[in-house]
Amino acid sequence: MTSLVRQWLVGFDWFVLAYFVVLNSLYLLLVTIAALDVARTLRRLAFAGHDDLFANPFTPGISVLVPAYNEEPVIVESVHALLNLRYPEFEVIVIDDGSTDSTFDRLAAVYDLVETDRVIPPVAPTLGQVLSVHAARNGEPLVVIRKQNAGRRSDPLNVGLNAARHPLVCMVDADSILDHDALLRVVKPFVDDPDRVVATGGVIRAVNGSVVEHGRVIEPRMPSGWLPRIQVLEYLRSFLLGRTGWSRLGGLLIISGAFGLFRRDLVLEIGGLDINCIGEDAELVARLHRHLRDQRRPYRIAFVAEPVSWTEVPPTYSTLARQRRRWSLGLAQVLRKHRTMIANPRYGRIGLFVLPYYLLFELLGPVVELFGVAAVLIGFAFGMLNVHFAILFALFAVGYGVFLSIAAVTVEEFSFHRYHRWEDLGIAVAAAVLENFGYRQLHAVWRIRGLIDSTRRRHVGWGTMTRGGFTTAVASDPVSSR
Repeated sequence: MTSLVRQWLVGFDWFVLAYFVVLNSLYLLLVTIAALDVARTLRRLAFAGHDDLFANPFTPGISVLVPAYNEEPVIVESVHALLNLRYPEFEVIVIDDGSTDSTFDRLAAVYDLVETDRVIPPVAPTLGQVLSVHAARNGEPLVVIRKQNAGRRSDPLNVGLNAARHPLVCMVDADSILDHDALLRVVKPFVDDPDRVVATGGVIRAVNGSVVEHGRVIEPRMPSGWLPRIQVLEYLRSFLLGRTGWSRLGGLLIISGAFGLFRRDLVLEIGGLDINCIGEDAELVARLHRHLRDQRRPYRIAFVAEPVSWTEVPPTYSTLARQRRRWSLGLAQVLRKHRTMIANPRYGRIGLFVLPYYLLFELLGPVVELFGVAAVLIGFAFGMLNVHFAILFALFAVGYGVFLSIAAVTVEEFSFHRYHRWEDLGIAVAAAVLENFGYRQLHAVWRIRGLIDSTRRRHVGWGTMTRGGFTTAVASDPVSSR
């Protein structure tokens, strides 16, 4: 019996090692592709013609949709930033999804909101009843819609989609701040290839600890706590490099609900956002892929690495746990709903490569990781694990991951140079190491709980996100700056 246990344990250990080697090698491929793509984008930046887009009367109008639920600490700053974006024609639609705090009151006081008799057509499906529609008395292109809470983020987005007046809709989180030229940059693929581009996404970065003044991030900084610092690193890997790589390969599956631009007519054509899916952003993109490939229509979904949406990441373990649990549940729902696309050649690289990747490495990854670490520890404790294998495991499971994180920081530094202090770069490198000892294992537990929720068909709503607000002090340490 002991011999059989030893053989099984050793075999499973080698399986986990091979799993990590394949996973990290695939991510290294994405990072390499993304780095080359970012470098090429920067070379072309001087000739991008953003000023021409701003002056061109034919640049398509954009309706910015902002679902808000209990966003009192950040809502005014966020809306102020959106209204001051550099773009020729746009409107901001805030959908107050039954907030129980002073979200609406703060907006009403600052923008002198007045109730209108505007009727919103029920084109995309919705759940919560619209209570009132308000406009800014001072002429700002701001619409605020109050509705009953339905516990789903997709519901207020569909209300905003129904109310939108422009051909493109940009979905933005209420705690986000867009770069001044973000809309001009994210709309560029639509202008360059209007017949094929149906959606674009931009980079999401953590605003925690950065200095914000008048709705603009004027000095990016690393946050003060290690939990948000590690999330800064995650966002760099996932958005700046991961999704840039997938976009370059024509396999972009997820455009974050915190910053995505879509053709309104196509979103309505496929029925709006799924009000029964917690991962509504990924589900929308998957459904667009499916719909357009079923109809054999040429299309392109692109990721733009330059514009940034700054968002407040969870500062506490409990809040982060709820967020990641929802993300895992949402991914499981998306893969279940579109399971007939998986490994189906009819859907090209999305069906043959992208969806299997998300199934094997994103959804099931935390299961393999936790059981793998447990098996290695058990084998080591009972003398069933040799030292050479332990070294290999540490190199490929930990060292490889640290290398990829540092590569993400390096690409960011040489490409966009957002962080100007040596202290911030040192913190980023330290976070790349520290996240492997405790954080990754906790993260895996949270994701597994989301996976379990999906098997129980459990509904998870918006959840509660504790907002700290934006840092407005503008002092910079001249000693540590560079």
